[in-house]
Amino acid sequence: MRVIVFGLLLSIVILNWLWPLPLPITVKLLVSVFVIVASQYQLWSRLSSGSVFAPEFPRPLIILFNWAIGTILFLTLLQLVLDLGALVVALVEWQPIFIGTPARVVVGVLAGLLATIGVANALRVPPVRDVTVTIHGLSEQFDGYRLLQLSDLHITRLFSEKWVARVVERANAASADLIVVTGDFIDGSVDMRRADIAPLVGLCAPDGVLAAPGNHEYFFDYSAWMRHLSALGFDMLENQHRVITRGTAQLVIAGVTDRSARGHGEVEPDLDDALAGAPTHAPVVLLDHQPGDARATADRGVALQLSGHTHGGMIRGLDWLVARGNNGFVSGRYQVGGMTLYVSNGTGLWPGFALRLGVPAEITRFHLRAG
Repeated sequence: MRVIVFGLLLSIVILNWLWPLPLPITVKLLVSVFVIVASQYQLWSRLSSGSVFAPEFPRPLIILFNWAIGTILFLTLLQLVLDLGALVVALVEWQPIFIGTPARVVVGVLAGLLATIGVANALRVPPVRDVTVTIHGLSEQFDGYRLLQLSDLHITRLFSEKWVARVVERANAASADLIVVTGDFIDGSVDMRRADIAPLVGLCAPDGVLAAPGNHEYFFDYSAWMRHLSALGFDMLENQHRVITRGTAQLVIAGVTDRSARGHGEVEPDLDDALAGAPTHAPVVLLDHQPGDARATADRGVALQLSGHTHGGMIRGLDWLVARGNNGFVSGRYQVGGMTLYVSNGTGLWPGFALRLGVPAEITRFHLRAG
């Protein structure tokens, strides 16, 4: 299937867009080679590190690969639109329609521009997004409590040490009472990412920094990452909870392991274990990397679930496809029974497809209100 998909993309870009252009054959051959090499980005990533999720190339080269992949994708879509438009006109007028050079140049420039904007959007340090959530049963002593969520950092050679340091600076400046991270810290082994992830030790909040693992932690020696993240100051909630107090009032923050644990011989997510011994009168905020189980979570009486994983769909229009793989949940706030679910678009992005159009990255600051 992968061969068929890439073969279709390359045939449209090379044969249907590039080859009819009035360019020297040498230029066409060089561009064709560039397109073919760029289309195999995941193969080169696997050869560089052993994993498609961790391209161990210089950062500018990773950026170039992402721009090229984006350009190929947009060029394919735009050329198809151009071809279909020409076909419709030809059928209406009942005569052949020739797509001229100016039209091909326009779609080529537009594809490259869209890819440039998409990569630039992906690489920026996101702003803080404020979200107010009213929680039934929350004590007045917690009214106005500020909880900051980071998610899907995907720290790599693309989202590297300087970017991480700026995220930490912005997160700390948000003056939250508690910081949480809902998984996918990294792509790569501890040895690969040791320097890049180091600035996370600077995250601080009065009630600490809690986190739940994401699926990508399981791809790179899960146990080693749990030890390293704990050493950096993260309180990793692996089917566990913590109780935050304000005077006599309590708020439970629980976290579960990721669904992908099942395929890696690790402890599967278990909400019963996570809430074992928790005060029954206190509202529960759950950290669960993937949002797909939100309906079952709501049935358990959880007040607020914070998730990530979907990256919001990355490009407007792809969100419907991503939602299909996550039980309809892809971006932002959902009311699931009596529970509020919030799915973060992510703070970073997987470096294998680092483009964002219409789906901004975020650092999310929640203002909890008693209701």
